[in-house]
This record gives sequence, structure tokens and C-alpha cells, in this order.
Amino acid sequence: MKRIAQTIRLRPEHREEYLRLHSAVWPGVEAALHRANIRNYSIFLHGDVLFAYLEYHGEDIEADMAIMEADPETQRWWKLTDPCQEPFPDRGEGRQWSELPEIWHLSPPGDDATA
Repeated sequence: MKRIAQTIRLRPEHREEYLRLHSAVWPGVEAALHRANIRNYSIFLHGDVLFAYLEYHGEDIEADMAIMEADPETQRWWKLTDPCQEPFPDRGEGRQWSELPEIWHLSPPGDDATA
């Protein structure tokens, strides 16, 4: 399992539209995320900054992301949500959201990752 955190700005003039869309995410979009082996996905909002956390449970993230990106319903969804977002300049080539490096993780009690 791989933990992934991402961030992006929310355009203030599109805030209500973005929140409305995410109050009822399309079932086909959720199904595409599940097919891409994405679990425990949440998006949080602080001011005009969005923060996303997800867990990837597959074996080939590049292949799974390519399949999800090719999904027609996901593409239609992104045509609505992408204009609501303002990427950070450091997002990387061809990306909308900036990926954040994990600097610490609390392991479950008794899970000694250093042994």
C-alpha cells in the first residue's frame, strides 16, 4: 500500500461549484477510482487550499492511473472540476495536483518498522 498526499488551490470564484460537485460525486467516477486500486480517498479544504489523501493498493500505479485517466466519465468529471482548481507552479509536468512527500507516519502499536 502506498499513501499519497496532494494539494492544489481552489479558485475562490468556483468554490461553491466545486463543493456542490463533491457533495454528490458521480458513481462512475467512484467506480473508476476503485478499479484503479485507490482506497481511503479524502479531500479536505482549508481556506482556498485543497488537500487530498489516498491509499493505492495495486501493483502498477502508472498502469492503473492510465486506465483511470482514459475513463470517459472521469474525463467528463475533470472537465467540470479542473476549471475550479488552480495548480501550484511546482506541480510537475502533466499534473494538476502537486504531490507531497511523506515525512512521518504513525505506525500501529507493536508494528516495529525498524526491526
